Amino acid sequence: MREYCIRPAGLQDVDGARAVMLDTVYRDLGSGYVPGWHRDIIDPVTAYLTPDRHTLLVAVAGERGASGEVVATAALDSRGPAHPPNPRHVAERYPVGTTAQLRRVYVRPEHRRRGLARRLVAELLAFAVADGGYRSVYLHTDPAVEGAEAFWRSLGAVVHDEREEADGGQGIVHFDVPFDALLPAYLAPRSRTTGTGR
Repeated sequence: MREYCIRPAGLQDVDGARAVMLDTVYRDLGSGYVPGWHRDIIDPVTAYLTPDRHTLLVAVAGERGASGEVVATAALDSRGPAHPPNPRHVAERYPVGTTAQLRRVYVRPEHRRRGLARRLVAELLAFAVADGGYRSVYLHTDPAVEGAEAFWRSLGAVVHDEREEADGGQGIVHFDVPFDALLPAYLAPRSRTTGTGR
């Protein structure tokens, strides 16, 4: 079984992380690079490495990960979903500053089905809890990406599915993820609540 090292990204990881993210938006999302949506991909240092309350994690192939290839990414920021393009009620529910927004949870195809996304999300949730200022965890996903919707449904609750709008919206599904979503069952509180209102 292949070994992976998951760690906060350093400057040495930026090019590899950017490559994973760009490959994903072109190949899996089919949108390609859109400046209004993907500015953080081009400048992950400003988006994730510099702000104290933000983070970018990488999964690096290899036992120690020191010089291996970046094969997966996951990020968290405090910006919350903007309106537009997201529905107003979603933006109001997840305000800037108190919302930990999960972003860029991307795994290269040849490294999928090995638990990397779950491990990365677990680390992001731990980061959000340690911060102490986040009150909810939010993300949105494109259900056209194979496996994405099922993965997020296994961790959180749908708060808005744009496919149910009269015009189909952007086709995006918005999720609330509990802070304890990835705790082992024997450690999780008896009453699992969503992150909102924590």
